[in-house]
Amino acid sequence: MLLGYRASEQYNSYYKPVYYRLAESGGQERLKELLSQTPSIQIYDTIESQLSELAKINNPQKQLTADEYKAEVARYLDGKNPDNYGVWVYYPWSQKLVHLLDEEEFVQVRTSRNLYKIKPEELEILKTKKLGIIGLSVGQSIAMTIATERICGELYLADFDTVELCNMNRLSNCNVYNLGASKAVITAQKIAELDPFLKVTCFTDGITADNIDSFLGEGSAKLDILIEECDSIDVKILSRVKAREKGIPVVMDTNDRGMLDVERFDLEPERPLFHGNLNEEGIDLTKLKDLTSQEKLPMLDAMVNLSALSDRMKYSLGEMGKTINTWPQLASSVVLGGAMVTDTCRRILLSETTSSGRYYIDFKELIK
Repeated sequence: MLLGYRASEQYNSYYKPVYYRLAESGGQERLKELLSQTPSIQIYDTIESQLSELAKINNPQKQLTADEYKAEVARYLDGKNPDNYGVWVYYPWSQKLVHLLDEEEFVQVRTSRNLYKIKPEELEILKTKKLGIIGLSVGQSIAMTIATERICGELYLADFDTVELCNMNRLSNCNVYNLGASKAVITAQKIAELDPFLKVTCFTDGITADNIDSFLGEGSAKLDILIEECDSIDVKILSRVKAREKGIPVVMDTNDRGMLDVERFDLEPERPLFHGNLNEEGIDLTKLKDLTSQEKLPMLDAMVNLSALSDRMKYSLGEMGKTINTWPQLASSVVLGGAMVTDTCRRILLSETTSSGRYYIDFKELIK
C-alpha cells in the first residue's frame, strides 16, 4: 500500500517538465546534479537525427545525400559539442531525460507536416492562443488532438476526478499505472511528453464558483475558446454564464450521434444559453447542485435535446440506476469528438467560421 500511495501521490503532483540548456551558465552543473541524484534515470538522445530532419525540411527542393546531411548537421553544430545543442528535457514523473531541439526548431520540425493545410502565418497566429477544457474524460481526446495538431500555445485543463478502471474504455492515452491519478494531471503529462513547449496549467479541483474567473481569465489573458465537456449541469450552466460575460466562445461535443454545439458569445454577447432552449429566468446558480434528477431533466433536455439522441442512448438512459450507473461513452465517439472540436476551434481561431449552432456528424445516417 505504501508504494502504491507514493506512486499515486507523485502522479498527482508533477506535470511540468524541467529544462536543462547546457550552453547557459550553470546548465551543465544542474544536469550533473540531476544525474548524480537520479541513478535510475533513462536517457534518450537523438539530437543529430533531429538536426537531419531540420536540414531536410529546410531544403525541400533538394534530395540530400548522406554526406550532405552530415555537412548540414555539422553546420548547425558550428563546432559545438552536440550535447550542448538544443535542450535536455527531464520528465520527473517517469524519470526520463530527452535531448531535443529547442523550442523554435522543435516546433518548426514537429509542425512541418501541417503545411499547407495550415499556412505558416496561421501557425504564428495559433501559437498565441489559449484554450480551456473542462472535463478530461471526453476532454482528454480533445486536449491530445489539439496538442498534436498544435492549434494553440497554451492549455488550461480542469477536472477534479481521478482515473478509474471503468474510464479506460475511452481514455486512450491512459495506462493501468495511471489508475487513481488526476485526469487533468495525466493529460498534462501526456501533452508534455508529446510537446514539452506547450504551456499547460491544471485545475485539479475542477471548476467552482470560486475559481471559474481564474480559469477563464480576464482581458488579454482570457481564454480564446472554452471547451466544455463536464457532466455537472451546474458547471455547464455557470461556465456559459461566465463565458458570455467575458465574450468567450463555447464549444461542446456530446459524443452521441456526433453532436457538436457552438455558442459564439464573442460575436453575440446577448446570445441565450444553449441556443435559447434553456429558461434562464428560472435558474438560481447557487442552488443548481441541490436539484433532484427530476428537476435536472428539462435542463438536460435543453442541453442535448433528449428526443434527438440515438436509440441506443435513449435505451441506456432508461437503464441508469437499474443495470448501469451512468450514461455510456464509446472510444470511437470520443475520438471523433476530439477531431470535430479541434477542427472547429482551429477555424474559429483563424476567423474562418463565425456561426453558432448545433451540428451532427451521425455515421449511422451518413453510412447506411
